[in-house]
Amino acid sequence: MTLTAYVNARLPDLDRGALTAPTTLIVRDGRIEGTGGPVPEGAEVIDLGGLTLVPGLIDCHFHVVAWSLDLWSNVIAPDSLAALRAARVMEGLLAQGFTTVRDLGGADVGLVRGVDEGFIDGPDLVICGKGLSMTGGHTDLRHRTDTRPDAMGWRLGNMGVLVDGVDDVRRACRKMIKEGARFIKVMANGGVSSPNDPIDGLQYSDDEIRAMVEEAGNAGTYVAAHVYSDASIRRCVKLGIKSLEHCNLIRPETAAMAAEAGCIAIPTLAATEGLKREGAALGLGEAEQAKIDVVRDGGRNSLAIMRDAGLPMAYGTDLLGPLRKFGGLEFPLLAEVLTPSEILRGMWEAGARLCRMEGQIGTLAPGARANLVAFDADPFADIAALGRPDETLRMVIRDGQTRIDRRVAA
Repeated sequence: MTLTAYVNARLPDLDRGALTAPTTLIVRDGRIEGTGGPVPEGAEVIDLGGLTLVPGLIDCHFHVVAWSLDLWSNVIAPDSLAALRAARVMEGLLAQGFTTVRDLGGADVGLVRGVDEGFIDGPDLVICGKGLSMTGGHTDLRHRTDTRPDAMGWRLGNMGVLVDGVDDVRRACRKMIKEGARFIKVMANGGVSSPNDPIDGLQYSDDEIRAMVEEAGNAGTYVAAHVYSDASIRRCVKLGIKSLEHCNLIRPETAAMAAEAGCIAIPTLAATEGLKREGAALGLGEAEQAKIDVVRDGGRNSLAIMRDAGLPMAYGTDLLGPLRKFGGLEFPLLAEVLTPSEILRGMWEAGARLCRMEGQIGTLAPGARANLVAFDADPFADIAALGRPDETLRMVIRDGQTRIDRRVAA
């Protein structure tokens, strides 16, 4: 049995939008036992000296296999190399305070087990397998003259697979769920990083999407959809999709419909901001660059629309390759519209729902896993400080075990 008391810790109170006075949090055998009580006899005492202690951060839209912004180079990398690269990315995420990451296309159960078995010092990984793309869809990276049907395949470094027709869609969903997928991902709209599809193009037929929703539902899970345009979002909501990725161009009526249907949105503002700043220099083509401004400004406008409609928003970054350095921008970009409490509630509460780990992560309630991060910052006064981990992060604790301790160097 392990018993630890974290004393002089300031905890977040989302209802008040403020930190508590210094208090004590007790962890027993990797689970939170309670807060505010006396230090139990025999407990190891860790004095945080007034640091802010929060639940581990949750990124609900990431691609750990996207080592490069040159997506084709990711696809053709040997699986062994792709796995080693992904491990490096995951270790970097933990070092930023993310103890849970939902992967939206690429990662497999081997990476999940790599964390569980101690080979990767990274966050818990919640995977969907590969994103489903129709021919010519968002993850169809082939040039227009490349007609090879198997040019991409199921390689680890590939974020999506090409699947057409209801029967093959069902087969692909069943394959991924059998191989450890916790939810299904569909490319239901055009995208920025793909060369052949307009940003407002609808992708897949209604029947194909219904088949995905049915297969996911049969397995007790849900479908997440890559969507930008209002028309694509509205269609996905009507077809039963519950996780709406990006949503940059959503309108009020659709946002209200999504909220009524029990959906969750995941804005990813840092992704388009990073692409705007450095996409061209990193090799993004002219067709892709032309799409960035369309969704960049819309993303900021979408936040107030979704908040006012009561549509929950989880936290996600969707940054690929060297653009990962812009991950910290998501906090200040969200804070242009949302309050710190709204941002953190979305990260922890909506994030836990999407990961299907309610009561286990994103909370300091008794019985939750002791996934904790200590910052030398007040997120209610400066939410952007959580995006500057090199300056502010002091400890990362995963299942009650200290993984990172920078207090001595602080």
